Formats: sequence, C-alpha cells, structure tokens
Amino acid sequence: MPPPNPVQCSQTGCKLYNSYGVWGDRKDCPVQAVVYPTTEEELRSAVANANKNHLKVKVVSRFSHTIPKLACPTNQSRAILISTEKYNTSIDVDVASMTVTADAGVGLRAVIDRVEAEGLSLVAAPYWEGVSVGGVISTGAHGSSWRGRGGAVHDHVVGIRLIVPAKESEGFARVLDLRSGDPLLNAAKVSLGMLGVISKVRLMVEGGFKRSITLNFTNDRGIEDEFMEHGKKYEFGDIQWYPSRHTAVYRYDDRLPINTSGDGVYDFVGFQSNFAIIAKSVRASDKIDNIIVSYTATPSSDTRPKCKPQAHVYTRPKQPKTRSALGTQESKGLFFYETTAIFSATSFADFVRDIKKLRDINPNSFCGVDIYNGFLIRFVPKSEAYLGQPEDSVVVDFNYYRADEGWTPRLNQDIWEEAEQMAFFKYGARPHWGKNRNVAFVGVEKKYPSFGRFVEAKRRVDPGMCWGVSGRMK
Repeated sequence: MPPPNPVQCSQTGCKLYNSYGVWGDRKDCPVQAVVYPTTEEELRSAVANANKNHLKVKVVSRFSHTIPKLACPTNQSRAILISTEKYNTSIDVDVASMTVTADAGVGLRAVIDRVEAEGLSLVAAPYWEGVSVGGVISTGAHGSSWRGRGGAVHDHVVGIRLIVPAKESEGFARVLDLRSGDPLLNAAKVSLGMLGVISKVRLMVEGGFKRSITLNFTNDRGIEDEFMEHGKKYEFGDIQWYPSRHTAVYRYDDRLPINTSGDGVYDFVGFQSNFAIIAKSVRASDKIDNIIVSYTATPSSDTRPKCKPQAHVYTRPKQPKTRSALGTQESKGLFFYETTAIFSATSFADFVRDIKKLRDINPNSFCGVDIYNGFLIRFVPKSEAYLGQPEDSVVVDFNYYRADEGWTPRLNQDIWEEAEQMAFFKYGARPHWGKNRNVAFVGVEKKYPSFGRFVEAKRRVDPGMCWGVSGRMK
C-alpha cells in the first residue's frame, strides 16, 4: 500500500501532503493549481507561464518524502505546483563517458535497474529508493561512504539541465545546461527546489560490482573511539546503535567483483515491506506504551515499553534494494519524528559520550528510539556543493514516537529534546535538509560557509524571486 499521491485536488483547489500525511506544523498546504509536464518543453512552458503571470512556483515529485515544508509555497493564493510525476521516461546510459542521464521525475529504482542492465553500478544511493532523481539531489540525500566521491548522491552529479525564469524576449523561461566546472552547478546540486526546476540530472557511474555485507552485533563500549576507523575501513559501512541495550551493530560493507557468486538483496531493516496490520499493531502498541508511562507517576517495570529492535536481514546484493509500505496517518500506521544531525567527524565522539551519560541515568528512557531502530550512524565526505557538507561528516538519524495530537506529551520527551538540542546547539550539527523539526534549522545559514554563495546564485538565476527566497529560507 504505497502512500497516496501527495497532491490531492477537489473543486475548491488542491492540497499538498508529504508521505507521512502530516507536515511538521500539522497545518495544511493549500495551492492554487498543479501542472504535470511530460517533456522538457512542457516543463519550460510551465515555468514561463508562472513567470509571465507573477506566480510563485514550487516543485513536487511523485513521492514527496521531505518532512520540512520545502515544497509548500509561502504565498499560496499566488502560487502553483509543478509535479514531475509524469516527467519520468528518459534514462540514457552513456557507457563511453560512464554517465547516466535521467528525467527529474524518474524513480531511483528505475535508474539503478537501467544502469545495471549495462553492467554498471550507481555507487551512491540512499537507503530508501522511493525518491525521484531530482528530489534525491535537491535535499542532499545520501547513503554511507567516505571513499571516492562519497555517499551523498549529489556529489556524483556531473551535469544538470535547469529551467529558470527569463526575460520576455527570451520567452519568460530558459534552460541552463550546467556542466562540471560551472560554478552554478555547485549551487544546483543541492538546491532545496529554490534555484529553478531541475529537468535532467547526469550522474557518474562505475563498472558493475557486488557488495559483501557482514553485521557484527557487539557491545557499544568504545563506539565513540571506533566509529572513525570503521568509516575509513569499510567503503559503505555504517553503525546502528541501540543505547538502551548497550548494543552496536557494525556493518562491514565493501565491494566485490561482479563475477562473485551470489545474487542476494540487502533488505534494510528500516524499510522492509510489512502487512498493513503489522504497522497498525506496532503503532497501537506504541500508543499504549506512551499513554501508560506518560500518565503514570511511578510506572512499574512491567509497564515500560519493551526494547525490541526489528531483526536485521543479511544478504549480499548487487545494489541495495529497499522496499516499504510506510504507514501514514491515513492508514493509522507508524507515525514518528525523525531527527537527522550531521556532525563534524571531530566532534561526534563527544556527542556520543553525552548520549551515554543520558542513557546511564535510565536506560529505559531510550527504548523510545531503540524500537525505531536506534541511532543510525553514516558517513559522508566534504562536498563542493554550496549546501553540501563543508567537511568530512558523520550523519546520525534517530526516530521517535509522535502523538496523533500536537498537544499530547511524548514519552521521555525531555530526553529527546535534550539530545536534539545538544546536537544542533552544543555541537553545532547541521540539519539534513529533508528531515527534522523546525528547531534544527535555527541559525542554519551560519553552519554552511557557502550559504551566501548559494543565495547569490539564486539572485543571478531568479532575480524576480519566483521561488521565494531572499537571503533567508522561507
């Protein structure tokens, strides 16, 4: 049961949703209209029409997995959405140049399958395949790797065709063909949908390879001293940390020759397909745990949630395949906050030590995150993208219960807000652009040295502020 289309229209207008069914502020995102171009010329025409009529523009894909309201226009009565859902047919693999070029609306799985059919591999990919090519680079989506170009997909981009507003004499919109060496490409690689409309993306690929994965379940003692070596030693390694269980799962993940025997699939624990009834029952159990513990002054040990992370699946893939039917509020499935903080590699160890101090006060207080697969620790290197990472970094994701109503207190809410504040304020972690609560973005422009260069690029290609940013994110 995949999420419904993010754009729902009626006789009174349209509303934009994300795949979770609820935005961070729990408010709707009404829009005047939505258009569905199928070719680059139709895409250019849509931008031209908006520019000619002084409309704001936001772009949305078929998937809409961003948590912040990046795709929601601020002036909703004078704005349109451009959906890339139907602009998704062209995937061109150039074996000679070792590149693949795809329409912005093409899904990541389709790109991977097409590349593999030519005996090649897309090196970097996020753990979740329900993303479009345009969307995956716009928000800085990533896997895990410090090697080569690294684990962030945008760092493998060598070309973008971008549609931006233009003068009347130029037809109100024009196509920029950005190539390696063009300073604008570094702005367009991670643009948050505010630099123009991405038409096509060209990515570097490599000769086909398989991957060998071994999961090492061990005590979390020394994790703050071992993560750096782990990130350097294994090309695609990561760590899943369950603080309440004092357990760390080190993933040893390296490439193997394409002719290695075996053809398995790595089914990432966080995105495995489940029957809808399972997602509903997990949610119901989580709600009971929160109600009992949140409103019981002195809960007994048997009323506390049981810390049982989901099982890992070990296989050996050609390319990771991740499938899921995430529960949305419409299906009464899983509903949670997701905090993703990106640390300097040199400061991450101290953050881990602080989390351990919090954990040691009451290990059960960390059950709320451990039943959502704990802390996922990944690695991304320094990027040339203006809104990419300015240094070799460690990315930490942790999910935790979100109540159906905004005023309902959450179990151990103080713990998670403390962890969130330590990450973003004490250690100056940078937020993942496509995740997090709004508090994570406070002062974000000071955390990216090239933020000003991005804003200047925005002014150059869109002086009329068709995409609605003027020195600050809106």
